[in-house]
Amino acid sequence: MRQHWTTGNRLTLLENGEDYFPRLIAAVEGARESVLLETFIIFEDSVGESLSHALVAAARRGVRVVMTVDGFGSADLSQPFVARLVEAGVTLNMFAPRRRLVGMRTNLFRRLHRKLVAIDDFTAFIGGINLSDQHLIATGPLAKQDYAVEVQGPIAQEIHAFMEAAAQTPHGRQRRDRRPPPLPREALPFGNGAALLVTRDNDQHPRDIERHYLMAIRAARHKVVIANAYFLPGYQLLRAICNASRRGVDVRLIVQGRPDMLWVKRAVDVLYAHLREAGVRIFEYCERPLHGKVALVDDDWATVGSSNLDPLSLSLNLEANLIIRDPAFVSTLDARLGKLMADCCTEVSDPADTEQGTWQALRTAVIFHCLRKFPSWAGWLPAHTPRLVVSTVETAPDWQQRPQVSPGARQDCR
Repeated sequence: MRQHWTTGNRLTLLENGEDYFPRLIAAVEGARESVLLETFIIFEDSVGESLSHALVAAARRGVRVVMTVDGFGSADLSQPFVARLVEAGVTLNMFAPRRRLVGMRTNLFRRLHRKLVAIDDFTAFIGGINLSDQHLIATGPLAKQDYAVEVQGPIAQEIHAFMEAAAQTPHGRQRRDRRPPPLPREALPFGNGAALLVTRDNDQHPRDIERHYLMAIRAARHKVVIANAYFLPGYQLLRAICNASRRGVDVRLIVQGRPDMLWVKRAVDVLYAHLREAGVRIFEYCERPLHGKVALVDDDWATVGSSNLDPLSLSLNLEANLIIRDPAFVSTLDARLGKLMADCCTEVSDPADTEQGTWQALRTAVIFHCLRKFPSWAGWLPAHTPRLVVSTVETAPDWQQRPQVSPGARQDCR
């Protein structure tokens, strides 16, 4: 498991698009040397257009701009949108694009799910917020609740170095015969926070994020709060959560009360009785869709990132989380999540609320265990070779019409 803690970081919690997008666009507008960006989704809505204009302006003033998007999440970018970026000098990559079959996207798994931005190697952003109007509360009841972190300091250089490597190797991994790249220049302290960038891929770091969760929960003394959009963790993590509660730790779980996918509700239902029996307090967020991937343990540990606690994130997707040791940051996150539970959530307070008929309970249990085993089953299937496709001015909406594969990008992602 990669370990490279840095100290002297300033860490700012950003909640929803209202916090995140203005800070991100202002940072791009102030960039002098480079802007590196990875995202699962960018849409051609007001957020995507505003950001694209900032990227175009940065590229035209000589800033090196590299944007990598996922071939499933951002498959529908139009030719004019792509052409405007490329003509300005933006290097625009798509991770693992695939041809449609009967109009349907076929690259369902092994997604680039990270949400990372590095600017001039001293400012960076990491979290779960995609680049779309869907993360602006003002857009209505379907706006997503989510979090990100703006960082300044040595950890921003770590993120920058990781993203530079990811532009050459689509897994964002280091070659086996190399250590992580050195920091490009002396990193000045910006604050008091310690931070660690933790990623998962399908090669050398398949369980790093999960292991950091396990270590923190197993060491918890008095408090664990987890807010997760798609909560379907592995058996070890479930056991660690229940054991923490049984030994007297105040364990609280925030999950979707109105999930956007039915299987999420069905799968979580089977966990309720088990978690409640162990003493875990469960809160359903019902105001809007919950998209957060955050957690805190005690007063000095937190994580914010792109990884859900579900089979796709823990076993298939490319993810990135920031692990934070900073009491001030943890206090801020704790207050935000406490307010969320108090104002916008309904606690599952009575185990009787989770009772089901025999047939429904059996069906839900089967769904849960099938989903938990799915990643290992998926490994038996033929896997496409992921490619990092570089756009040209002539790129059509179907990214497969003129593929140009970047050097060294053809690697197995199983």
